[in-house]
Amino acid sequence: MCYDASMIDEALRRMVEVTMPRLDEKGRRLFLGSLAQYLGHGGIGELNELTGVSRTTISDGKAEAARTEGDAKARPAPTAIGRVRAEGAGRKPVEAQYPDIKEKLLLLLDGNTVGNPENPLCWTTKSLRNLADGLSAMGIPVSYVTVKALLEEMGFSLQQNKKYLEAGESGPDRDAQFAFINGKSCTFLCEGMPVISVDTKKKELVGNYKNGGGEYAPKGRPAKVLDHDFFDPALGKASPYGIYDVGANEGFVNVGLGPDTGAFAVNSIRSWWDSMGRERYPQATRLLVTADGGGSNGRRNRLFKTSLQSFANDSGLEIHVSHLPPGTSKWNKIEHKLFCYISKNWRGRPLETTEVIVSLIASTTTSGGLKIRCVVDPNNYERGIKVSDDELQSLNLHREAWHGQWNYIIMPQANLDLIV
Repeated sequence: MCYDASMIDEALRRMVEVTMPRLDEKGRRLFLGSLAQYLGHGGIGELNELTGVSRTTISDGKAEAARTEGDAKARPAPTAIGRVRAEGAGRKPVEAQYPDIKEKLLLLLDGNTVGNPENPLCWTTKSLRNLADGLSAMGIPVSYVTVKALLEEMGFSLQQNKKYLEAGESGPDRDAQFAFINGKSCTFLCEGMPVISVDTKKKELVGNYKNGGGEYAPKGRPAKVLDHDFFDPALGKASPYGIYDVGANEGFVNVGLGPDTGAFAVNSIRSWWDSMGRERYPQATRLLVTADGGGSNGRRNRLFKTSLQSFANDSGLEIHVSHLPPGTSKWNKIEHKLFCYISKNWRGRPLETTEVIVSLIASTTTSGGLKIRCVVDPNNYERGIKVSDDELQSLNLHREAWHGQWNYIIMPQANLDLIV
């Protein structure tokens, strides 16, 4: 039949407009192909102009319509709306082929099978590809894509190690010590007395070294840093000692360039008091310090105690100290109220100079109103200073009735009559 433009009348246009949106991709192709076959020469071009469907698609549909025509065993029209394939068509699920695939996958994932020679993944990383290879070795040849889909269906996901288990045995009074610290902190805050949480943040190499995390930059233009992290004595290490004011939600960081000693820790507290604490708490007579049980402010650090005595004498404050129980440093308030935000603020930024470190710390803020003051401590503190038993006994130190090794008060030595 020769094509005549008059054959595409308004009724045909209307049929195309109404029918096309209701068909799936295969149905539209076959529908347009059938029309093109009926219209004859030139029909493909006219339908292309009318519908916007490519000539190739209409031509393929025309060929399909020609093959289907006259086939007495043509596939019946689907009964379900939206169905393209006939019932039972398509690739069978992998579980239909291998009913025990999930059990075998769990066997490969079981951490208790390490060292079992029957487990193909005794000493390899359980990546998707290794798991797929392990299943193949067990007679189930599947791809890593299939393994990923199965793991998601089984409720598995990539998990990182989480610091949770304590390295040592936790004492029976651990929770009670936290209750003691909380009760004492509430008492101090209600009376308008300062409560601070203290600790030394992780030491940082000063220089153009890689810093964990990422920062937005043009594609292909990352900050270039040294390919090694060797210590440079000319630049040194920075030891940020932090003081977090619990009541005021304020931070003070003293960046030391020398050893992290008990004297450095107390001098950091002294710097906070002189620059921030005294002004905020002009009527204060007592100060509560909560600290970890180890390090430069540890409960066994004699230099920390003798330095606190000197600070108490100069300031006139009663220094109440409560140490966190062993193995609980991650619950120190300064860790999740101050240090974590500093780490987020400088992620992906090389800590090239001390000035950069101070600026990044001081610019750290939170939506909760946290503000931080940061200074550099130029003093070089001597390592290995020994405090004798006699010096320790001379301190005006009063141990609390509850776990005196964790909780004690250092009073100014001018007030020796206050000892009980």
